[in-house]
Order: sequence, then C-alpha cells, then structure tokens
Amino acid sequence: MTSDATSEARDVDLDVLLNRHFAGKVVRKDLTKRIKEGANVPVYVLEYLLGMYCASDDAEIIRDGLETVKTILAENYVRPDEAEKIKSKIRERGSYKVIDKVTVRLNERRDVYEALLSNLGVKDAEIPGRYVQQFEKLLVGGIWCIVTLHYVFEEGRKGSPFTVGDLKPIQMPNMDLEGLFAGRQAFSESQWIDVLCRSAGMEPANLSERVKWHLLARMVPFVENNYNCCELGPRGTGKSHLYKEISPNSILISGGQTTVANLFYNMARRTVGLVGLWDLVAFDEVAGIAFKDRDGVQIMKDFMASGSFARGRESVQAAASLVFVGNINQPVDTLVKTSHLLAPFPTPMIDAAFFDRFHAYIPGWEVPKMRPEFFTNQYGLITDYLAEFMREMRKRNFSDAIDRFFKLGSHLNQRDTIAVRRTVSGLLKLLYPQGDFDKEAVRRCLDYALESRRRVKEQLKKIGGMEFYDVHFSYFDQETREERFVSVPEQGGDRLIPEGPLNPGVLHTVATGSSGHLGLYRLETQTTAGNGKLNVSGLGSSPMAKEAVKVAFDYFKANLSRVSGLAKAGEHDYHLHTVELHLTGPTKAMTLASFVALCSGVLQKPLQGQMVVLGDMSLGGNVIPVENLAGCLQAAFDAGAKRLLLPMASVVDIPTIPGELFAKFQTSFYADPIDAVFKALGVE
Repeated sequence: MTSDATSEARDVDLDVLLNRHFAGKVVRKDLTKRIKEGANVPVYVLEYLLGMYCASDDAEIIRDGLETVKTILAENYVRPDEAEKIKSKIRERGSYKVIDKVTVRLNERRDVYEALLSNLGVKDAEIPGRYVQQFEKLLVGGIWCIVTLHYVFEEGRKGSPFTVGDLKPIQMPNMDLEGLFAGRQAFSESQWIDVLCRSAGMEPANLSERVKWHLLARMVPFVENNYNCCELGPRGTGKSHLYKEISPNSILISGGQTTVANLFYNMARRTVGLVGLWDLVAFDEVAGIAFKDRDGVQIMKDFMASGSFARGRESVQAAASLVFVGNINQPVDTLVKTSHLLAPFPTPMIDAAFFDRFHAYIPGWEVPKMRPEFFTNQYGLITDYLAEFMREMRKRNFSDAIDRFFKLGSHLNQRDTIAVRRTVSGLLKLLYPQGDFDKEAVRRCLDYALESRRRVKEQLKKIGGMEFYDVHFSYFDQETREERFVSVPEQGGDRLIPEGPLNPGVLHTVATGSSGHLGLYRLETQTTAGNGKLNVSGLGSSPMAKEAVKVAFDYFKANLSRVSGLAKAGEHDYHLHTVELHLTGPTKAMTLASFVALCSGVLQKPLQGQMVVLGDMSLGGNVIPVENLAGCLQAAFDAGAKRLLLPMASVVDIPTIPGELFAKFQTSFYADPIDAVFKALGVE
C-alpha cells in the first residue's frame, strides 16, 4: 500500500470512528471554512449549526444541511449595525426569531431573570426561569442561542417591553464528560492527537510528529489553571489563531497599551478585569505590549506566580492562564549565539523574575508557515464541544502523574518543578482525559515539558547570569534508576567541543567578545616550513584582537626555547585562524591562548581532549586573571568541555562558582605562560 493510500485509509478510519463515537458532535472542517468566509459569526457557533444539520457522510444530506445553515444565518443572525432594524421588526410583528449571544442575570428587586442580547443591544428582557435552570451557562458568560423575542408595550410597566418566549442554544449548553471519556477509549494516542489537531482545523497528515506536539502545547493553557507560556516565531505560523477562534472562553488582546484596571482590577468600579472573566488571556504581538500604569508588570508577576494579586484593600484570586505570542525577526541560530530568545519582549518586561514565571516556551520557529494543505477537510470535533471539554478538564489535576514512574533531577528548582508538573498535567489531560495513561505516555509528556521549561531557563541564564546556571534538566526512572537528560535542540552546545584529541595547534577558549557577550572561540594553527612569518585570519577588522595575536607571536619567538630546546620559531611559517563559535565578535583576550596554540602547532603535539584554556597575558609574560570566571565555566560546560586550564591568579574567584558546576571539570592551574603550555599538552 502506498503512503498516500495509507494516509487516505487512516483518514477514512478516523472519520468513521468520529462519526460513530461522537455523533452530532463532529463536523467536516471544510464546511466551516466555506461558510466562515461569508459570515462574521464565531467558529464555535457555525460548527454547532453544521453539527446539527450536516453530521453525515452522505453528500446530499450535507448539501441540504448547508443550505439550511445558510438560511438560518441569513434570516436570523443579528448584525450589530442592523440592530435597530431588527428591533423594529419585532415591534411590528409582535415576535421574531434571532441568533444572538444571550447572557442572563437575576434581578433581585423584581425577582425575575433578565436577558442581555449582545448584538441586538436589548437589556432587561424577561426570560422564563426554566431556561436558566436547563442551561446554567446563560448565567456565566452567556450562550449563543436562537431566541424568539416578543414585544408587548404597557404604559407604566417596569422593565423592558421585550420578553424571551423561546430559546434554543446553538452552543454546547452542558458537557457530558463521561460520554467523551467513553468515546476516547476507541482511539489510540496517535489517533487522538490527530483528532485534536483536526478539531483545531489543522491537517495532521501533513505535519511532523514534533509539530503536532507543539500544537498540543498551544492547547495546554486551555486545560490548566494559571498556566503561563510564550510562543515566539516567524509570522504566519498560526500562533494566535487558536486563542481567537477555538474557544468562547479565551480572549486575544492585540499588542498595544493596556491598563491594570482592564486586565486585573478596576478600583473605581470594584470589578475584576479580564483575568477574572476569561479562562485564557492571550497577548498578540508581544513587542507592542505596554502598561499605562508603572506597576503593571509587577502586578502581572504577582499574578503569574500565585494566581492572585492585591489592589488597594482587595486581594483577588483568578484562574486565567496567560499566553504571550510574538514574532522573531532574526534567524534563531543567530539569536541563540548573540542574544536570547526572549529579545522581542518590550524592555520593561525583559526581567529575569518575570520570565522565570513562564512554565513553557513553545518554539514557534519549528511550526511551518500556514499553507492551504495544512488546513484539514476531514472530520473533527465541533470546536465548542472541544472548548467545553477543555474547560471541564481545568477542574482536574494530573500533576502527580510524574511521581508514579519518575523522579526529577537535581537541577530543577521549585519553580522548574512546578512548571514541568503543570505542563505534564496539561498534556495528559488532553491525551488521556480519563486518566488511564501508562509509563511511556508520561515519559513522552515529561520529555516535552522538560524541554519547554529548559528553553525558558536557557534564556534566563543569559539574562540573569549565574543565578540560573543549573539548566541541565534530567529525570530518573523509578524502576531502573537510570538518569535521562533532556536538551534543547536549538542550543546545539554539546557538539561545539568534540570528544577525543584535536589536531596539534587547535585550542578552545572562552572570552568576552566585541558584542559584550561571553563566547567560545576555536584557534586553529597551521605550521609549514618557512622563515618565521605569521598570517592571521578570522578576526575581521578588529585591531585589538590582531594586536593581541601579534603580542603572543612576539612572546612565542622570544620564549620558544624555554618550551623546547629543539624547536626553532624561525624555521616555520604560521597561519593562526580564529573561529567565533558563538558569533560574539572578536575578543582582545587571546594572547595567552594564541601562545599556547602556536606552541602546540610547532611541537606537533595536541592539547588534552575537551580542554578549554582560560586567562590572558601581557607581552612581558605576566598572567591576567579570568574576567567573569563563573560565566566562562558555564559557557565551557555548555559547549562540552571536560577539562579546564586556569591561571593561579583566578583562584581567589573560585568561591563565586557553584560547587556543582566546578565539580564537572578536571581543573589544572598554571603560574606563567610556559607552565600553561606544559599543562595544556599534558607534559610534566
């Protein structure tokens, strides 16, 4: 069977399974696209109607159903700009059917329920209590409904002349979780991931497994309370689509100014802001976010950490998840080496304490730009059914699932542990809502959770320094006691210093580049027969870096006899090439490293494997201590170094290095440049 045929068979199987186990709760997603283009109604309303009239694989029934849905929308949907015209129709005819969002409140003074119709602009329309008892969601956030409105005007009557005669929800009025659990049992994990992707409008057959997991991660804030995450990546990858279209319980705030009153608490009105009204608040275009209030970011930090915040005398609890989406304008590999992956955030938010509250960072650059083939034409769950399922799952908690099978490694602090548990819990709620997950299912979720939190921690290390040095996340298998480390693909740090001996004249050092950031440098020396000439490359137009190499060469010519009585500097030509492995710009602190590399090259003896040489020297041979020793060690460790060569002058700075980090290396100390050569080459 060809791969296309296999894909087609799987599509049919999935469509059949969905129609069998979720009858009336599925819809063909291409029908949604077809109608959505001509109707400005929320997707979840459209799909509910399509689920009622087109839930079949019979082409004729679908065609008739589409016409019915179009007719209902054309005749009954209230456009806000036509509200007065519809009110007039109701008055003239006495009653009229409309499609609108209905929210109900209890008027205690009159002891009646009153409805607000959003688009029509009708307030205080009396509604029978039986509808409120039947559809409780009317009282919390409101439901889109087909409503029959009556108009009776009586002089001196209190309240509105509009009354609700009949009401039929076109959203899920109640959620049958047990029915969903039973339906889920008919699908394997990979099939259920495909169902969730299709329900969000994406075609899983054209997406890699890794991209599917990123799409799942976008859904985690819908099922977890107080979950904070960000996704940065190129434009056009659908980062904000999910938060705008898939659920009536989320709100997307486009980048721009916002206020504490709007987002958190309005002290004048004594009302809670968006975080108290919505399950999820997403910020689009993070680069443009700005608070009018100075304390905005501080209150946000408080809320992200604890799910509560204080305003005046009030301490307010809320369960909203916060999602930040934005664009990265530079290649990711460049940002990793020259800056950090949270750079698009506005300056007031570039704060280690703020970012430390993120539970996950979804790599948006790994999601392909949206093209027509990435949108599905197959069956998926009605988005409103999906949204209600996700909302109900917020009441459950699977964060203890890790403890059944695994133990987290020593590098995870309390915030890391909470973040990883939340992400694992969210992924398991989506994949195994009934809670019947096994060890391997938890392992897959744990691997993803550790990676997405480590991505946050890697950026914190660059912003906040050694406070966040412990980024090597791992977990232990409770049965085998085997430790497994989880890396971040874009870092690629472990491969920079290869294992085993290097060629003679090749050396690694860590120093501060012209960009102001610490970087790893590889010096490569080529020695040929000649008459003592030096050629330098890889330093661009930096005069200070070139001067440092010239000083090293002069010292080399004057002192080579102290290293070896047989080698003659004037019998060779030398080519010293510098490679910036982190693209941090040329460094001026390379005199000692160049001297050691030249000695290794002329003696044709390699340095010890996976060694990094730190420190610098003057023309007179005086050793200069390492600047930012702790940072240099962290950079060396991340790049894969196992051995360190340090100047004795830097011994006083060793207490600044975390003990765990220092213990990762075999460390040697040198007193002068000649000693450095012997120690680097492993010669007594």
